[in-house]
Amino acid sequence: MRSIAIINQKGGVGKTTTAVNLSAALAASGHRVGLIDLDPQAHASLHLGLSLTRELPTVYDLLTSDVNLADIWQPVGENLQVASSHIDLAAAEVELAGVVGREVILRDKLALEQEQFDFVLIDCPPSLGILTLNALSAVDDVFLPLQPHFLALHGLSKLLQTIDLVARRLNDRLRLAGVMLCLYESGTRLAAEVASDVEEFFCEAKLRESAWRDVHLFESRIRRNIRLAEAPSFEQSIFSYSPQSAGAADYRALADEVISMYAAKSQGGGSEPSTADRIAA
Repeated sequence: MRSIAIINQKGGVGKTTTAVNLSAALAASGHRVGLIDLDPQAHASLHLGLSLTRELPTVYDLLTSDVNLADIWQPVGENLQVASSHIDLAAAEVELAGVVGREVILRDKLALEQEQFDFVLIDCPPSLGILTLNALSAVDDVFLPLQPHFLALHGLSKLLQTIDLVARRLNDRLRLAGVMLCLYESGTRLAAEVASDVEEFFCEAKLRESAWRDVHLFESRIRRNIRLAEAPSFEQSIFSYSPQSAGAADYRALADEVISMYAAKSQGGGSEPSTADRIAA
């Protein structure tokens, strides 16, 4: 099972859109996919048509009681299940303050799902609190969606420090595996310049021992697309709402690239050459 946390502490960069539509694209390719909505705003759950009621257990119950992931999965399509969120999750940080091992609750419960899925993706909140720490402690890989804007790298160092700290203290498997550019406008010089800046930033990171030194900068760009913005209001992934749109094509391409990246890792016994390696060469 490949476990992936999708993180950016900056809002509005396409994090939840990527979590939902990448999950749907991987499921459509025949992989068994679980999506965990770890954001109290529950946007991923709403995006896929799950109502925010307390009739069924949610991720809040997962973190604060004896409920397991098997008890909260909800099917939303072929090969795709969602562990939904609820606004109550916002109180979890306070409720877990005195709990021993609160950073690894999700890790222990996700370990029980190893045979259930090919991919598990976690949509994290736009913060670096206890919920995000649970995600980082539970997964192998982090995907970072970035908007091609000069402020895209602002605050990135703090996030990378957090990933590195968790890798050293809580989860030695953790690595920043991929960076994708979202809301991309290919016709602008700004987008190209920011993409170049991102490549240069991670190329320099290759020179340091860190959890992000082998990061892969995805070649697939998620273009700014009105259909992607409309899909949540219809409670559908982009593939159900507008399968012929540019947004659907972009997320299909990203899913294909993700699958190829992991296939190369499995066949070669290690990761494929990183973006930093290719640039340095």
